[in-house]
Amino acid sequence: MTLLVPEHIVTARLILRPFREEDWQDLHHYYSCAEATTFTVGRPLSEGETWRTLCGMIGHWSLRGYGPYAVEEKASGVVVGTVGFWYPNDWPGPEIKWALAPAYWGRGLASEAARAVHRVGLSHLPDIALISFIHAQNTASIRLARALGASLKREVEFRGANWHIYEHAKVPQ
Repeated sequence: MTLLVPEHIVTARLILRPFREEDWQDLHHYYSCAEATTFTVGRPLSEGETWRTLCGMIGHWSLRGYGPYAVEEKASGVVVGTVGFWYPNDWPGPEIKWALAPAYWGRGLASEAARAVHRVGLSHLPDIALISFIHAQNTASIRLARALGASLKREVEFRGANWHIYEHAKVPQ
């Protein structure tokens, strides 16, 4: 499949790039944390589950032509999480997702990466209405979605919980 978006995005502090197999160890800092996964996968993952999740994100690029990026901090070279495009078969639409390891929360890194991804989406996927699909109790992600200019479109029941669909603006924020 032809890629619909660039494979690399560079911001002031970050490199957004395709995942590599060895990234699973850094990514596991997110996926093994109960607090971090409460509103996403719902529980901490084992090392094997994190590796398989990484494989799914890599495969997403082949199936959709876009996907989640590894978020590498320039200063340290550490993969701090994932931000990018995500559209599993049971999702209500293509989304901009973000998930960083707790050690990197509160530094504005998710915002920096998500804004860059939003700009790429506007320029390379102009006909796709991008959303962010957020558990109703995930106040931090709701704040970020609103800061990115997204507005609440509707609420839905998903996997036994209330989720919000935020639609991203068609202009950069």
